[in-house]
Amino acid sequence: MIISHIIILIMQPLLSAAELLALYQNNYRFVLVDARAGAATIREEYDAHHLKGAIFVSLEDELSEKSNNAANGGRHPLPSVERFAALLGRLGIEPQTHVIVYDDKNGANAAARFWWMMKAIGHENVQVLNGGLQAAIAAGVAANADVVSPAQSSSYNAHRWLLLMKNIDEVAVAALGTAHIVVDVRDHERYLGNHEPIDLIAGHIPGAVNIPFAENLDASGLYCSPEELRAKYTEAFATVPPANVIVHCGSGVTACHTLLAMAHAGLEIPALYVGSWSEWSRNPREIATGGKP
Repeated sequence: MIISHIIILIMQPLLSAAELLALYQNNYRFVLVDARAGAATIREEYDAHHLKGAIFVSLEDELSEKSNNAANGGRHPLPSVERFAALLGRLGIEPQTHVIVYDDKNGANAAARFWWMMKAIGHENVQVLNGGLQAAIAAGVAANADVVSPAQSSSYNAHRWLLLMKNIDEVAVAALGTAHIVVDVRDHERYLGNHEPIDLIAGHIPGAVNIPFAENLDASGLYCSPEELRAKYTEAFATVPPANVIVHCGSGVTACHTLLAMAHAGLEIPALYVGSWSEWSRNPREIATGGKP
């Protein structure tokens, strides 16, 4: 009975903290990834305190390609599939491995990015911890400062990204047409151009609509129910099919939070514009400000 329940869990994109605790208690085998990011001291924070058995993965060094030119691919361009496959091998992840990933920002940061990258190479058994590190600790999941050494395997057999992605030229055309919808998931003030804390220029892609990723969460910081999210995005996209929806953020990371929310809702995963605003705003492209609240 426990085994059949776990199989059902594997098929869902989100895992609750209570379900994670149950996996520990039943000695179920999985690879747990700590994908916290955003602070210069984040590796030290992981070393001092992480969920039991979690392996650290760096957004900057492992889930992104190093680049000195954000005008070509944005601040967090994707690494090559081959480089990502080699990382998975070092983490001991094979095609049948159950992978669980968390961060400390409700899956809004690198946890969702890691999930999307796994789905984009065809890995089925990957989940994001709903509520992240904080929810797990509140639920009683053990945390410590132990050094974790993954059981390495051969490089994962992956050769191309399988999910939809769009480049800057495709986004420019789509945003001004009626057959596509370009969704900007940054907070509304950044979309309006009232402030820009990270990139060089404030504003948004002309024609893009704003659906902040934070609206995927309820008041407790957990993802809204599949039913709520399905109703929300079905209404927002109207007659436009998910394949014609393009989602972006500042650098192709938090956009994955919305892609995860749509998968949680049982909807098809739309296209990702990886370069996002960090690429668009560094190129000679038109920039819009203002818009509907």
